[in-house]
Amino acid sequence: MVVRGAAAPTPGSKSLAQPQIDETAHVHSFSNLIGDVKVGANVLIAPGTSIRADEGSPFYIGAGSKIQDGVVIHGLEQGRVVGDDQKHYSVWVGEDTCLTHMVLIHGPAYVGNNCFIGFRSTVFNARVGDGCIVMMHALIQDVAVPPGKFVPSGAVITSQQQADRLPDVQDNDRRFAAYMVGLNDAMQAGYHSADQISRIMPIRQQLERSFHGDPAAESSARLSDPSSPSSSTSSSMQNTRLAPEIVDYVRQLLSQGLSVGVEYADKRRFQTSSWHSCGSIQSNRDSDVLNALEQCVAEHSGEYVRVFGIDPRAKRRVSEVIVQRPDGSGMRGATAPKADPASYSSSSYGSSSYSAPSSQPSYGGSYSGSSQLSPDVIEKVHQFINQGFKIGTEHADARRFQTSSWQSCSPTLKRIIKNRTVG
Repeated sequence: MVVRGAAAPTPGSKSLAQPQIDETAHVHSFSNLIGDVKVGANVLIAPGTSIRADEGSPFYIGAGSKIQDGVVIHGLEQGRVVGDDQKHYSVWVGEDTCLTHMVLIHGPAYVGNNCFIGFRSTVFNARVGDGCIVMMHALIQDVAVPPGKFVPSGAVITSQQQADRLPDVQDNDRRFAAYMVGLNDAMQAGYHSADQISRIMPIRQQLERSFHGDPAAESSARLSDPSSPSSSTSSSMQNTRLAPEIVDYVRQLLSQGLSVGVEYADKRRFQTSSWHSCGSIQSNRDSDVLNALEQCVAEHSGEYVRVFGIDPRAKRRVSEVIVQRPDGSGMRGATAPKADPASYSSSSYGSSSYSAPSSQPSYGGSYSGSSQLSPDVIEKVHQFINQGFKIGTEHADARRFQTSSWQSCSPTLKRIIKNRTVG
């Protein structure tokens, strides 16, 4: 059955084409459809959606696709994509694709068949190939994502190099996406039995934990229903005992196309910068990397543990930070290191992002000279040096500070580095 809601008028909307909605589609009365929108068979359009072909058009939504609550589909007046029928569209959404809550698809944009786009993710001026799974809060812009790729939560994919390096979708990812789509089908059909509610609750609790970081709640939920899909998809919806800052740091490294390494050292080896590897992490999936990091932290309690990024092309480290110390402190309050924006082109990650000469020494270890600097300041200096940056220092008294009249420090950092030992 088709139930069509009245959309608020926009300039020129009276002259727009009317949506073409298949008679088997279900369009909720609280959704808004405007303009040249073709809705295929058995499509579900949930309440609160806004699908407005009042600027860029036409739009196409393929058969069997699910458009969940709060999704926005819009398009720029300029720019088109080629649909599977070889015609030009502002927005193309393929068959059996699920756009989950609060997703934004802004044309020109193409989303292929059998795709899953997670909560609050954005696709703009991009193509997402068939069978891709995009997790929560991701941005895909100005790229073509190859078919069958997995985009982790929070990823920012704005260069083709990043898109090409994305990992392939795994079976547990498909199970998670299929389960979410299955819940949607059950709700559409009106299945509200106790069995359905018992299966819906674990995944709902898991989604809540992904925002609130409650490992105790996660453990109790898995114990109460070990066979639930939330257990089989734990690698996709990762929740760890690591600090949120550490999780964000790791995810930012991965989103830049870097590999991640983990090392540990006791107090004696820390003083001599003799770190041991926690083992090679072959995966680039955030869940696998976070699991390996958490395991290393647990196994080496009371010791130093550090995480570093690896440029797979240059075969060298580009960033590192200590995430655990013997006193139990770590990276709390720190932010994930990023290269100076001036070193980036229009792409988020490119070969020029970390362009230090190969002869540049690594200062990733501990600073062995006497210093009144805080550990966080020392770590930040190490990060800058490892990324190939030059470092400058300036000083100002209270009067000059008010007028931003800073003066350069002397002696230069080059002389300091030569005269002091940095591990």
